[in-house]
Amino acid sequence: MRATAAIAAILMTVVVSAQVANKPAKVPLGLLPIPWPADNPYSADKVELGRLLYFDKRLSADNSVACATCHAPDKGFTDGAPVSTGIRGQKGGRSAPTVINRAYSLAQFWDGRAPTLEDQAKGPIANPLEMDNTHDAMAAKLSGIQGYRPLFQKAFGSPDITIDTVAKAIATFERTLLSGNSAYDRYKAGNKAAMTRAQIRGMDVYFNKAKCDQCHEGVNFTANAYANLGIGTDKPEPDTGRYEVTKDPIDWGKFKTPTLRDITRTGPYMHDGSLKTLEEVVDFYDKGGAPNKNLDEKIKKLNLTAEQKKDLVEFLKALEGAPIALAIPSSFPQ
Repeated sequence: MRATAAIAAILMTVVVSAQVANKPAKVPLGLLPIPWPADNPYSADKVELGRLLYFDKRLSADNSVACATCHAPDKGFTDGAPVSTGIRGQKGGRSAPTVINRAYSLAQFWDGRAPTLEDQAKGPIANPLEMDNTHDAMAAKLSGIQGYRPLFQKAFGSPDITIDTVAKAIATFERTLLSGNSAYDRYKAGNKAAMTRAQIRGMDVYFNKAKCDQCHEGVNFTANAYANLGIGTDKPEPDTGRYEVTKDPIDWGKFKTPTLRDITRTGPYMHDGSLKTLEEVVDFYDKGGAPNKNLDEKIKKLNLTAEQKKDLVEFLKALEGAPIALAIPSSFPQ
C-alpha cells in the first residue's frame, strides 16, 4: 500500500464530529483519525464557535460574504462556479476548492501558499477580492458583538477576539467536515454488493488501466502533491500556480491535486473551473492533458474505450459520502 502524507455535498454528505465528552466522534468508514494540531486541539466549544463564524457574513467588510458563500454545504462545500465571487461582485481567478476532508490536507489553496488550515482561514478575510477586510477591523467588529464574547471565553478561556482565535475556531469546525462511508468504503470493508458492476469495472480502470492513483492515492484520494496538467497554459498570461509561491521553474503551472471524495458534487473542475463535467475530465486525461513546457511526466494518453470511460465515471460516483446532515445556523450572536 502506498504511504500517504497524513491523508485530507450537499447538506447530506458531511459528518460533523459529535460534541460528546469534548471528544470528536469516530471518523466515518474509510478515513483515518483526524490529525489535530498540538496548538489547536479539538474542543466542542471551538467547533460550535467555528460553525457560527463560518456562516457569518459579518466577517467581510460590508457584511455580504461568509466562508460559506464560496464553500456552501449544498454545493459540496464549493460554490458551483468556475471562479468565485467575492465582495461587490468581484471575480477571483480560481475555482473554490471543497472544504470536505481538509483535515487530511497539508498546505492549503490551489498553490499551497498557506501551510495550515488556520493560515488558510485568515486569507480570504483580508483578500480584496473576497471579504476585503483587515484582520484588525474584523476582530474589532466581532468584539463589538456582545454575543460572541462569551463564546470566545468558552472556547479559548478569554473573551478577547483576535484573528488567531477566529482562524483557530473556523479551522476546528472545518476539520470536522468529513466525507467517508461511501459505496467504495463499504465495498472495501467487505460488502461486495455496495458497488455496481460498472463501478467495480471502473475501479479496475482507475487503479490498473488509467493508474489515477499515481496522484489521487490513499484514503483521501490525493497525494497532497502538485502537478502540471496543462490547464490554462495556452492562455496569453497563464496562471503559473505553485510557481507563484516557490519561484522554482519546476513548479511552473503546477496546482494541488484535489481529493476525489464527493467529486460528483464539487464541479466544475480544475483550478479554473474550465471542465464542467466528470465526462469532460475523463476525456481530458484520456487525451494526455494539454501539452506544455512543464507537463507532468505521469500525464500520458490513456486510450480508454467509451465503456471504460463510462465505468470510470461510475466509480467516481462510488466516492460520494454518506448522507449525514449539518446544522446551518438560523441566527447569529448579537
